[in-house]
Amino acid sequence: MDESRANQEEFVRQLLDAYRKTPGTIGTIHRPDRLLAAQLHQRGVPLTAIENALVLAAARRMIRPAGSPALGTIRSLAYFLPVIEEVLSLPVNPDYFRYLRHKLERLAETR
Repeated sequence: MDESRANQEEFVRQLLDAYRKTPGTIGTIHRPDRLLAAQLHQRGVPLTAIENALVLAAARRMIRPAGSPALGTIRSLAYFLPVIEEVLSLPVNPDYFRYLRHKLERLAETR
């Protein structure tokens, strides 16, 4: 196996693992998710940016006003594409995403 293929497979594995663990997702991977992950690798999208997008979207879904109607389960990695593009264009300090990760962990503990 050549190195670029191995790199893509590792990227896809890590991305799909992060997606599977993201709060609000169905927790299973489908073929279109694998294909999208490979496309993101081919585009050169940094894994960190994708992970930050997953965290940002999950935080937005979890931190809502009390009494808000429940949101449906996320069933596709494609749901996150607009947030991935947003994160790519944001000049945000990485500390903000660390803060969001910590906030999500604390919310998960209380639920």
